[in-house]
Amino acid sequence: MRDYPWLEEYCLNRFGSRQALEARLPQPRPVEELRALSDDRYLSTIALRVFRAGLKHSVVDARWPAFEEVFFGFDPHKVVLMSAEHIERLMQDTRLIRHLAKLRSVPRNAQMVLDLSREYGSMGNLIADWPTQDIVGLWRLMAKRGNQLGGLSVPRFLRMVGKDTFVTTGDVLAALKGMGLLDRPVATSQRDLALVQEAFNQLSADSGRPLSQLSAMLAFTVNH
Repeated sequence: MRDYPWLEEYCLNRFGSRQALEARLPQPRPVEELRALSDDRYLSTIALRVFRAGLKHSVVDARWPAFEEVFFGFDPHKVVLMSAEHIERLMQDTRLIRHLAKLRSVPRNAQMVLDLSREYGSMGNLIADWPTQDIVGLWRLMAKRGNQLGGLSVPRFLRMVGKDTFVTTGDVLAALKGMGLLDRPVATSQRDLALVQEAFNQLSADSGRPLSQLSAMLAFTVNH
């Protein structure tokens, strides 16, 4: 596969210079920083991603200090002890986004964080050490063990914390199909995701670029 030169040329032509292109591309966080990030920050970001889904991000972000307060700074050891009655009382707090299913997801995801931390030493260890060549495996793990983490929630959470990952948006999948790397612009099955992972692995090997940058570059080629 030698599709990367075409992809880079297209993006350079679109933005006019390498400097302009590089300024638009995400930068994955170093492994050491991912490892050092505390479990409460991972839980906070998971919850933030859950509440952002389907809502304007700025609206959620403006209310986040109140979420940090009522969820004890997202300390998973404290959050996991919150009872169903406690969560239901939060529905009366007008500072919050009062979505009961999403509120209930926070202690459930706190349990996931605690469980994974016991298994891997910390969430930071899990996120930092997971190989990007099988990033969809991490998606599956967190979607299975967590709550309200279906669809693109896990890859978007990983992008938020700085873990290198692609995101299977419609534009990205359409670009892969247009380049002949997929036979259809969908990724709904494990087979589909395996094909997408294989395509990104090869593009990364050809270019030396991280998955997140390649994902953005592919999206730049569609509907512009």
